[in-house]
Amino acid sequence: MPPVDFIVHGALVLLLPPLLLGVITKVKAAFAGRVGAPLLQPYHDLIKLLRKSSVFSRTTTWVFRAGPVVGLATALLAALLIPLGDRAAPVSFEGDLVLFAYLLGLGRFFTVAAALDTGSAFEGMGGAREATFSCLTEPALFLCLLVLVRASGSLSLSGMLGPSLAGSWPHAAASFIAVVASLLIVILAETSRIPFDDPSTHLELTMIHEVMVLDHGGPALGMILYGAAIKLFLLGAIVVRIAVPYDGVDPWSGRAVFVGGMLLLAVVIGVVESVMARLRLLQIPSLLVTACVLSAFAVVLLAR
Repeated sequence: MPPVDFIVHGALVLLLPPLLLGVITKVKAAFAGRVGAPLLQPYHDLIKLLRKSSVFSRTTTWVFRAGPVVGLATALLAALLIPLGDRAAPVSFEGDLVLFAYLLGLGRFFTVAAALDTGSAFEGMGGAREATFSCLTEPALFLCLLVLVRASGSLSLSGMLGPSLAGSWPHAAASFIAVVASLLIVILAETSRIPFDDPSTHLELTMIHEVMVLDHGGPALGMILYGAAIKLFLLGAIVVRIAVPYDGVDPWSGRAVFVGGMLLLAVVIGVVESVMARLRLLQIPSLLVTACVLSAFAVVLLAR
C-alpha cells in the first residue's frame, strides 16, 4: 500500500468514528424537535474523559484494567484488515475475514471479563446478556461474509470488497440486499444501539452493554466509547462498500463517496433510533435470528 493511502486510511479510522456518533445524535434531536448537542460533541466528550484521573476498586484485578485497552486495541487492529471504499486494506491475506471477526470477539470477551471481575451481580447480568446475544450476531456476520466470498471468489476482505464487487451486483443483487439488511441489524446489536440497547439511558432491567461499563470512568471509559465508535465505523464500512460499490479513476473521489456513504449510514441509524423503541429482552433474539435467516437466504440465493 502506498504511504499516502496508509496515512489516509489511518486518519479516517481515527477521526471519522466520533463524527458518526455526532450525526446520529443530531438526527435524533431533529426528530425530537430539539437543537441537540453540537456535531463535534463526541470529540469533546472523549477529550474530557482522557483528561480525568482513573479510579479503580480494590476488589478488581488486572482483568478490569485490561478490558478497555484490549477492546480498543482489537478494534484498531481490525481496522487494518478492512478496505475503506475502493482502496485496499493495509493488511490483507487469505482468510483475514476470520481474524477480523474474532478480533472483535476478543474485544467483547475482555469487556465481559472486566464486568465479571468487579464481582457485581448487576454487571454479571449484563455480561451474560452480551455473551448470549453475541452467539446470534456472529453467525449472521459469518454468513454475510460467506456471501461475499461466494460472489468474489476471494477469502480476503480486500478481494471480497474490491473492484469485482460492482460486477457481481447484476447476478447477486437479491443476495446483496439481504446481506445489507442483515448487517444493519448486526451493527445495531454489536454497537448497542436502539432497538437492542440505548447508550443514553440507564434502565436497570433492560441494559445490556451499558451495564457492563458502569464501574469504568475517566480514560478507561473513553477507550470503551472510542472502541465502540470504531466498531460501528468498521461494520458500517462493509455495508457502505456493498451498497455503493464505487470504483473511480481518481482515488480521492472514491474516498469522498465512501465518507458520504458513512455519513448517510449514520443518518439511517439516527432515523431508526428515532422511529423505533427499544425492544423487550425476549424479542431481541427473534430479531437477531431474523438477521441470521436473511444472511442464510442470501447464501442460498447465490448458490443456486
